[in-house]
Order: sequence, then structure tokens, then C-alpha cells
Amino acid sequence: MTMRMDFNNMLKERIGAQGISLESIEKLNHQIAKANKAMVDKRTAGKMAWRDLPYNQKEVVTEIEQYVNEMKNEIDAFVVLGIGGSALGPMAVQQALNHPFYNELPREKRNGFPKLYVLDNVDPERLVYFFQTVDPTRCLYNVISKSGSTSETMSQFMIVQKLLEEKLGKEGAKKRIVCTTDASSGNLITIAKGEGYKYFIIPSAVGGRFSELTPVGLLPAAFCGLDIKGLLEGAAQMDALTKGEGQDDIFKNSPHMFALLHYMGMMTGKNITVVMPYADSLKFISDWFAQLWGESLGKQFDNEGNIVNVGQTPVKALGVTDQHSQVQLYAEGPYDKIVVFVGVDEYRETITIPKTYADMPSLGFLGGVTHNDLIKTEQAATEYALTKAGRMNMTLTLPKVTAQTLGQLLYFFEVATAFAGELLNIDAFDQPGVEEGKNATYAMFGRPGYEEKKAELEAAPAKDSQYII
Repeated sequence: MTMRMDFNNMLKERIGAQGISLESIEKLNHQIAKANKAMVDKRTAGKMAWRDLPYNQKEVVTEIEQYVNEMKNEIDAFVVLGIGGSALGPMAVQQALNHPFYNELPREKRNGFPKLYVLDNVDPERLVYFFQTVDPTRCLYNVISKSGSTSETMSQFMIVQKLLEEKLGKEGAKKRIVCTTDASSGNLITIAKGEGYKYFIIPSAVGGRFSELTPVGLLPAAFCGLDIKGLLEGAAQMDALTKGEGQDDIFKNSPHMFALLHYMGMMTGKNITVVMPYADSLKFISDWFAQLWGESLGKQFDNEGNIVNVGQTPVKALGVTDQHSQVQLYAEGPYDKIVVFVGVDEYRETITIPKTYADMPSLGFLGGVTHNDLIKTEQAATEYALTKAGRMNMTLTLPKVTAQTLGQLLYFFEVATAFAGELLNIDAFDQPGVEEGKNATYAMFGRPGYEEKKAELEAAPAKDSQYII
């Protein structure tokens, strides 16, 4: 089963003046070829190490599966301490592939696997209430930080470590902490080795938002009984579509075409992309995509150091829920959006509406209809309405939500993001805007080495009280 992309409704022939013409695509052939060559060259040079993950994680998968079998019966919950890609990816995969009320199911209906919690914020109420909800000594805490200096994650870790050592002693606490980090650099690998914690490695050349197919995502998924081999197989299947004929013909390379159409949209003021799955299982894919697309493409400088301030704002929506909260804006508001529907051919369950009010025309028509048909029909109707209004939209369709098709979708978005970066002539793999905020935080807390930044902050003009009302 292979996902597919329908981009008819991006074209001028379908939506009129706001659409893209085939001639305008042909005019970009040189730029497309240049971007494609850069993708190949960077992969060959090891600068896109995430593209090798579908093939080089076999030993890691074996180690993960052995560790899960060793630990799963000793714990009630697997707890992710991470932020950004370290949290969004595990949440998206769990929501997609497991029962939507997985944590509420009795253990036997979870096939003996522990619950999953992802603690990705430092709201002071979060950990306190969590510890009131579970037995913290019956949890396995997965600390995920490549650098080991992520303030949010490491602060959580230090709180958890202290609590466990108080309740279980150092030896007992050791069995309740597992780290996912870089092999040689950073604080966390030093701590893990020094304390004797079990640890898994994030390949050094793989950035956080591209790390879902490393132990960052594979370990939490495996502890929830998910098919991590299937995820990698699906990613490999999508990778195959970008090779051979797909390597040079963008009309046979769906991730590259997705990127190109969005790039062309950006060039005509389409500065927002809305990802709108019509499946609750794919709801958090939009959250994961938002970081991937926004953090990768939102850049002040191009590769030559010119100020360009490029990027596209990702917006998450859910069909049909957000037909009742957002679609009015998409249909009649500014022409500044591309809507990406994500549909499913076959849902995992079927439910039929009873023929209860046959004498009421406004309700009777629903009798005997399945929710499966209703959600698909509403997706098609929303697509039609946006197309009629001349609004750019496209559809990604998964035959069924499985580990393989989800792996395809994750890898699709990663390749599309990288190719869009090449078209925009920016570095899609750094995040200087994020670092500025991190550095300011370090300075405010007096972290050594950030004295100059602290002085800069202290020299900033004070806020005017008259504008605080």
C-alpha cells in the first residue's frame, strides 16, 4: 500500500487565476534540477544522514526490542521527557497507530504494554499533577536530549532523578531512567555513563526534527507495542519513489512536487499552509509537521548571507472538526493559504447511523449511512468548496493508517521539507532563531559563558508603564 498525492486543485486549469500553470513549472526546470542535484550531493556527502535511517537502524531495532521485553512488565508507564521533535514525533506515532484511548484501556487490552505519557513542557503544574496521577516509581523515564543541555528536558530529569533516588535509592533509580542522546558530546551521555543508565544513540548528523526514525521515536513506539520495523519499511518505500525515474522527473516524485508547489505558492503570497487530516488517528501529524516545516524553512538569511526572511506558516486543522471553526476563513478570507487535506481510504472501524428519524428530512437522509462515508463525503465537499472558491488545495491519501503508510508519510514530509529548502536556497537544518531564545534564557539564569548576552539583556530599554493597562 502506497500513499498518493493529488495536486489537481493547485493548478490554474482547476482553480483559475490563483492556480499554477504547467508552463510556469517548466520555466523552473533549471532550478528544479539544481535543487535535485543538491539533494543527491548532500546525501552522498553524509549531510542528510536522516535519509539513511530506513536502512541503518536494524541493530538498533533489535536492541530496542530486547530492552522492551526486559522492562515492559516491570513498569506501568513509559514517560518521555523531551521537547520539540523529541515529543511531537512520539505523540504523532502513538496517536496514529494505537487505540485512541490507549492509556484508559486495561493492561490486557494493551497487550501487556505500559501506558505512554509525554511531558513536553515546564508548566509548574505539569509534573506535580503527573506524580499525583501515577506511581512515579513504576514508570520508566526516557530522557531525550541530543546535547544534554536542553533546559526544559534536563530540569525535568533532575526533578525525576531526585524523586526516584529518594524513593528507590541510586541503584533502584538507575533502572527507571533511560537516555536517548548523542554518542560522544554533551552532558547527557556523560551523565548516562557516569550514573550507569541505559542509553540509546541519536546519530550525530541527524537533527532533532528529523529524528523520529531514530531511537527518539522508535523506543517510545516499541514500548507501546507498535511495529517499528514497519515504520522503517514504509520510509524505505517512500525513499524508493524519489530514486530511479523519480530522481529526475518531478512529476513522478511526490515529495519534490509537494515542495515545488508550496515554493511556487510562497512566491505568490501563499504564506500559510494548512495541514488538515480527516482522521483522528492523524491529528498529531499536523503538530509534528508544523515544527518540521516552520523551523526548517523560516529563515532570515539565504545560503549567501542575503536577508530574505522566507518561510511559510504551518497551521494545524482537523476534519471535520475545523470545518466548523476555520474553513470559513479558508474559503472567503485572504488568498494566502494552501490547504493540504490528508485522507484515508479505509478506516479501521465502521459504524452505521441508525434510521431513527426517517420522517424528518433534515435528519432522515443520514439513516443507514456510515460515519466512514460521512467523513469522506465531508472531505470531498470541503475540497469542492475551496476549489470552487479558487483556493489552492491538494490531497494526500493513505490507503489505511498502518506502520508502513505512516512511515511513508513521515518520510514524505521530511524529503519535501529538505527539497523546499533547496528551492528557497536556505539551510533547512539549522534554527538560529530558536537558539537566540535559548541563549537569552541561559543568560537570565546566569549560566556561565553567557555574561555578554546577560549584559545585552540588561541594557535593553525598559517597558513603558503607560502601555501596560
